[in-house]
Amino acid sequence: MATAGDLASLAGLLADETRAAMCLALLDGRAWTAGELARHAGVAPSTATEHLHRLVTGGLLVERRQGRHRYVQLADESAAQLIEDLAARLDPRPAPATGLRAATASAALRRGRTCYDHLAGRLGVAVTEAMAGAGMLDVDGGFALTPYGKRFLASTTGSDLGAGRRPLARGCLDWTERRQHLAGVAGARLCETFLARSWVTRIGSGRAVRLTPDGQVALRDLLDLDTTGL
Repeated sequence: MATAGDLASLAGLLADETRAAMCLALLDGRAWTAGELARHAGVAPSTATEHLHRLVTGGLLVERRQGRHRYVQLADESAAQLIEDLAARLDPRPAPATGLRAATASAALRRGRTCYDHLAGRLGVAVTEAMAGAGMLDVDGGFALTPYGKRFLASTTGSDLGAGRRPLARGCLDWTERRQHLAGVAGARLCETFLARSWVTRIGSGRAVRLTPDGQVALRDLLDLDTTGL
């Protein structure tokens, strides 16, 4: 059983603005280099290395090496869920008035983004609610795919939905929309499919994604979803 000291140590990993900024950046589900995270957080590479060492040792991040390059990413979905759940407990605030670029980036994140390996923001919530409305998701008796939902996901993604140790479907509270979006294996497979078929594309190097014209057509055809504002 975890002790109070264990919990305090875990909380301490995020009780630093630089480490928190790194973890939020890594919610895009990709692996970043220490240099990329240093530039993102606005700190020296040596400082970033110290912070990353603490996060890896504490179990929130894992290190991957490829040749001479060192990458870090969130340890697993539960680490991503922890960070997203903490963010969801904060009152949403408007982006600080630091210029048009910052305001545009904030608006893009709220419109659509990746949350580790699934879709979030207005786009992720809209897809989730459309699936629930079509009888693919049971959100009243828990958060679960119905038999129809399983058939829909299998045919749409063309992949095996065997959950293994991960839940097949899980509700993740969206920190900007304050409603749930679809996570778990089903959410990950949908996100993979949207990206692979260019129904969504990434905006720059961050978490924000944009729904493409092909994606708008696909969502209308598959889910009868009005994509206005997505």
